[in-house]
Amino acid sequence: MTDLSVTVGSLRLQNPIMPASGTFSEDLAKVFDIGMLGAHVTKTITRDIRGGNPTPRVCEVRGSMLNSIGIPSKGVDYFKSEVVPFYNQYDTPLVVSISAGSADEFARLCEEISVPGVAAIEVNISCPNIEADGKAFAMRPSTTEEVMRRLRSATDLPLWAKLSPNTGETTEVALAAEGAGADALVVANTLLSMAIDIRSRKPKLGNLMGGLSGPGLKPITLRMTYQCAKAVDIPIIGCGGISTVEDVIEYLIAGASAVQVGTATFIRPTAMVQIIRDLAAYVESQGLVGVSDLTGSIRDEEASDGIVFLEAAQ
Repeated sequence: MTDLSVTVGSLRLQNPIMPASGTFSEDLAKVFDIGMLGAHVTKTITRDIRGGNPTPRVCEVRGSMLNSIGIPSKGVDYFKSEVVPFYNQYDTPLVVSISAGSADEFARLCEEISVPGVAAIEVNISCPNIEADGKAFAMRPSTTEEVMRRLRSATDLPLWAKLSPNTGETTEVALAAEGAGADALVVANTLLSMAIDIRSRKPKLGNLMGGLSGPGLKPITLRMTYQCAKAVDIPIIGCGGISTVEDVIEYLIAGASAVQVGTATFIRPTAMVQIIRDLAAYVESQGLVGVSDLTGSIRDEEASDGIVFLEAAQ
């Protein structure tokens, strides 16, 4: 049997493929055996019930997608009474994505959802921070450190910090998350973007702007994955524009231990199943002991020297 197992901190996954938050639900269990995934990642939940953003919430752009869903949520009580029991049918680790508007709210929510059946908590620190003029926690090292320290004190479960591409301080934010107790980094969320209908001259999204996902995002988040993997000692979960096994392999070579698949599932609900099969075939064809041999295997020695030279010259 081809060894596709990987470790993300204290968690051992049967393979490195999992869904991105917001692109996966219990309904997919009617389409394929979701027990074959490396982990299950829930839609982002909030402490209170939320309705989400005004419509339209999704629009296509060339080769990719914009969304402004707005984190609709049925709240903590529904999560504990309905969602957790559903996923307890599977041996696959359950990762719960959470969002809040302040460090205090994040800590309270984290404590409430740290219940049996939850294997790890993915912290969506890419969401607006009401205490910092609405700028996402993950845009700055200081706010990243603050919220992660609060979360670390609220739970003993592994914490995965989901970073934002909307920052010019990628490695600084990554180091701040690691220093404050993150067990892994998810790199990264969607990129703030916009599209306009030239006939009506109105934005194509009801909330004016939204997050870019799909193939157009991949070069950015792949670069971030590489940078973060070089900067921190905790595992990286690559996320952004993954639709084929080749995309997965690139992320692993760049330094990711596992990956999340998002927009591709909207196009092909069984995309993750095919990727797992193709990944097994690739590992076997390369004569690798296991898929984990790919992580961080990029041959970047000469390129690194060039980068150092360019930075020194500026």
